[in-house]
Amino acid sequence: MHWNILHIIFYIWLFFTMIYGGFGLTLYLMQPKLTYRPIRDVPYTPEEIGLEFEDLTLKTEDGIAISAWYIPAPESKYTILLCHGNGGNIMHRLDNINIFYNLGVNCLIFDYRGYGNSQGKPTEQGTYKDAMAAYKWLIEQKKVDTQTIIVYGQSLGGSVAAWLASEVQIGSLVMENAFTSYLDMAKNFYWYMPVRFFVRYKYDTLQYIDNVHCPILVIHSRDDEIVPFEFGQRLYQAAIEPKQFIEISGGHNDGFLVSIDIYRDAWRKWLIYLEKISLASKQNKAS
Repeated sequence: MHWNILHIIFYIWLFFTMIYGGFGLTLYLMQPKLTYRPIRDVPYTPEEIGLEFEDLTLKTEDGIAISAWYIPAPESKYTILLCHGNGGNIMHRLDNINIFYNLGVNCLIFDYRGYGNSQGKPTEQGTYKDAMAAYKWLIEQKKVDTQTIIVYGQSLGGSVAAWLASEVQIGSLVMENAFTSYLDMAKNFYWYMPVRFFVRYKYDTLQYIDNVHCPILVIHSRDDEIVPFEFGQRLYQAAIEPKQFIEISGGHNDGFLVSIDIYRDAWRKWLIYLEKISLASKQNKAS
């Protein structure tokens, strides 16, 4: 009788261990599809909202052709390099592009490999190389002053933007609804799993911020249902001065529209702030 009970307990333990392990293996194998959610069709362009643009094909260092749009604004002093989130493609950021145009800022937005009309399949290192290709196009083809480049990242793009800012000279880094690391996101969603053994990506935004030496603006919604508000606070705390934190409301993907007045005002004030820093730097050099 005693041995029968032990056998039952053993088989119950074995059953749940197999289920647990199987779920972990599924998480490991499915990570690319869970992490990257590209849409290939790009039926709409900035022309749909009345904006002229350059339709570009950029080459990465590993030979991948990626799609990009450059939308110039009249008499602009700054250029935003937009690293979008993990879903959709550049078409789904037309609202952002329109906001930046009306603020008088140029915008270069690109699709990661595997997104929209870009070649290849998305990978972590690939997203970094794609962002670098966009940056190099700005300084090599458009001859843009590096101090007038604002690298702006949304969600997963916030980590890509932070990585780029840690590698090159720019004028400012802006992160919106960004996470601290891929591992932290995994822990948040799958708190009941030993995710450290399953994660295939790093996207260690906190680590990248340690090597960013330019003004940083962090924007995060307290209502964000995907990336906890606390993550935005931790990114802000890790950043060096000068830095600012702007709290908005609304969901992960629509917070900037729900809080449009706060959002536009934050960007407007940030651009003025960057101009003051630039003027002060020029005056110091002159003296």
